[in-house]
Amino acid sequence: MILSGKAKIAGVMGWPVGHSRSPRLHGYWLNQYGIDGAYIPLPVSPDRFSAALAGLAAAGFRGVNVTVPHKEQAYAACTVLDDHAKRIGAVNTITFDEGGGILGSNTDAFGFIENIRQDAEWDGGISVVLGAGGAARAICVALIDAGSAEIRIVNRTIGRAEKLAREFGPLIRVIDWDNRSDALSEASILVNSTSLGMTGQAPLDLDLGALPREAIVNDIVYAPLETDLLAAARARGNPVVDGLGMLLHQARPGFEAWFGERPDVTQDLRQFVLNS
Repeated sequence: MILSGKAKIAGVMGWPVGHSRSPRLHGYWLNQYGIDGAYIPLPVSPDRFSAALAGLAAAGFRGVNVTVPHKEQAYAACTVLDDHAKRIGAVNTITFDEGGGILGSNTDAFGFIENIRQDAEWDGGISVVLGAGGAARAICVALIDAGSAEIRIVNRTIGRAEKLAREFGPLIRVIDWDNRSDALSEASILVNSTSLGMTGQAPLDLDLGALPREAIVNDIVYAPLETDLLAAARARGNPVVDGLGMLLHQARPGFEAWFGERPDVTQDLRQFVLNS
């Protein structure tokens, strides 16, 4: 599509940013809806982040996604933060308003729960989350808001899990990593938010024997698309949800804010992004 002088422009800031699938994802939607706009990769070093952000706003950009290593700087730079950004403590989506404000959002919780709901049926109960990093924080917010009765956090560094429990309150129960297999008893959903099992990382050693067979199993990584955890869960009859949908769904609110259309996540989109 040839852009006009009124084109809506957004992008993704990172360092590096060449690996990002966001330009391909947003480009698909821009083409699908016939929008006069563009979404571009923006490689910005950390020492130039603040100047670059101000420059993009001044240049008329609608907004940007931010990825590593800029999320903390983005959080501090925003003049307004939405509820999820405050609770998660990070920003991944920025919108520039006409009055000069920088609006910070975090769409990871939305992306997580929409991915689960698209591929499975979950209505609360006991949740088990492996990991206590930034992704786990977003997942906990999503699970709390969706009505989880209890969230068991299992992390290799127990102090980090305890810090998360202090912040999120009595629904969080900290489980020692050595007891991770026993923690699966009575669970309705298991989420791996660690890098264990990801391509190039150490495997995830987890016995699923105590996990009810109706429990949903989700791995938020998508390289590989079917991790050993998902393969093992599928083999025993558990419903499984891969991590690609979280990436796709978390992009929807930003696209709507910048380009004025609420996009859908379809099988054709999944295949298009996987082929990048």
